[in-house]
Amino acid sequence: MALRKPGLIALFDVDGTLTAPRKGATPQMLEFMKELRKVVTVGVVGGSDLSKISEQLGRTVIDDYDYVFSENGLVAHQDGKLIGMQSLKLFLGEEKLKEFINFTLHYFADLDIPIKRGTFIEFRNGMLNVSPIGRNCSQEERDEFEKYDKVHNIRPKMVSVLREKFAHLNLTFSIGGQISFDVFPRGWDKTYCLRYLDEFPEIHFFGDKTYKGGNDYEIFESERTTGHTVTSPEDTVEKCKALFMS
Repeated sequence: MALRKPGLIALFDVDGTLTAPRKGATPQMLEFMKELRKVVTVGVVGGSDLSKISEQLGRTVIDDYDYVFSENGLVAHQDGKLIGMQSLKLFLGEEKLKEFINFTLHYFADLDIPIKRGTFIEFRNGMLNVSPIGRNCSQEERDEFEKYDKVHNIRPKMVSVLREKFAHLNLTFSIGGQISFDVFPRGWDKTYCLRYLDEFPEIHFFGDKTYKGGNDYEIFESERTTGHTVTSPEDTVEKCKALFMS
């Protein structure tokens, strides 16, 4: 590790950056990340919980990277050890949480889309993941909903309604992946993980949803990071080679 550039970390989104959406990383990508880790400190930050990130990057993920930030960093690991955790339930309280969930379920009941499956709201440690089609849909149904959403703006319209209705809760709504959006207190976006990276004056962040409203936007725009927009895992590799390995 002596060759590593001191004070520099490369930080990666998961879906669309290291893997195809909700799919596992290819053996080639995992091998590349091992090589990259020889020259720079490497971290990953995803909106999903640790079990889902492990499905995509491998069961040894917390040991394979220097930092692993699941749920945007609300659950933080460094060198395989848990270094921090925050809870939505404690922060909001049961009454406010229940008010939000009840309203959202009523909205879904009245929403007319081609298909609905199950698990419309997934309660995570630090956020709610809200899916109009339901997270139990197949990959084919995911792909179809993503196309439908691009035409009919199902998620953006729903976010607009919820943002207005629950303005008093100071929540952030972040559209990511193919079928859902995340809901969490303001400031609990991916920039949350930066509090653990004070020793790095140079933070390079790589993500695909870096546009306003995307779940990489805030960390991409942060003064503390140098942001890189990528279009695929292959693009991530090319950009990293040019930046760190040439």
